[in-house]
Amino acid sequence: MLFSVIVPVYNVAEYLPACMDSLLRQACADWEIILVDDGSTDGQSPALCDAYAAAHPELVRVIHQTNGGLGAARNTGIAAARGDYLLFVDSDDTLEPQTLERLSACLAETGADMIVFHYCYVTETGEQPGEPRLSAVTGTPVTLAEAPELLLDSPSACFRLWNRALFADGTIRFPGRVWYEDLCTTPKALLRARRILQIPDSLYRYLLRPGSIMRNDNLKRNLEILNALETVRTDFEAEGALEQFRPWLTYLAVDSVLAAARRVLLADPKAPFLPDFLDYVKQHYPDYRSCKLLPNLGRKKLILLKLLEGKHYRLAKAMFTLANKLK
Repeated sequence: MLFSVIVPVYNVAEYLPACMDSLLRQACADWEIILVDDGSTDGQSPALCDAYAAAHPELVRVIHQTNGGLGAARNTGIAAARGDYLLFVDSDDTLEPQTLERLSACLAETGADMIVFHYCYVTETGEQPGEPRLSAVTGTPVTLAEAPELLLDSPSACFRLWNRALFADGTIRFPGRVWYEDLCTTPKALLRARRILQIPDSLYRYLLRPGSIMRNDNLKRNLEILNALETVRTDFEAEGALEQFRPWLTYLAVDSVLAAARRVLLADPKAPFLPDFLDYVKQHYPDYRSCKLLPNLGRKKLILLKLLEGKHYRLAKAMFTLANKLK
């Protein structure tokens, strides 16, 4: 079997039909959909999953489990998958109709271990492009050593196709019940993949909604990005690759803490844990200011970095609040 599409499901009865409609439109003859009901409590999502399996028994399988979080649901899907390649689709998102057809063609041409594709955001007011890709699209497979800037693109598990062999020895798995589970996992897989292909096609539609995990208003959970960054650092150290990739890991750390700190600043510039973000960088990447990649952050992020260094939190909030109003 070529593809296993793994869909974690938790209290998403409102969104799952659109997700499944986009999957059932795919033009592919050799694949499966694995719905992992992660202990849904809404009284509807488990039944919806079972209904899809009953309507499409040759294609859809359902696994019901006690709640373990997004990462745990993905891990369950990995263990059950029969496909040679895995695609992770969050249950409130959708795929473009040509996704599996396009990925199948790329595999036939290149035999890649991972295919990284683009995406768009879907909002209440329409669509907008995903974050600009920082790595170059070469058209041919590369290793991370040949294209270390791959570490600087979005780490989302959903924006790439994974060779199931990357998970074979059990050392690459998604952590459960945490934020930033993709940042914990994707860099390690990038380091191990022998053939990474990037394509410019936008194949994934990511829904931005108030109830999604990363838009949760539990501010202190943003500190979990430090645990994710430390997982990446120790993984690369264990593989003997820390020094080889230090400039890119430094940039990744700075860029990541700026994003997390900005979310906190906009909500509460008096949050007592705000210094912790930059303290992590100073401890593990003390020469970050001399990193050759730092200018690539851009003017706004460099200003934010300077404000965080000076602990000018209220000024940082005022600056970004004004910028948002002027958009």
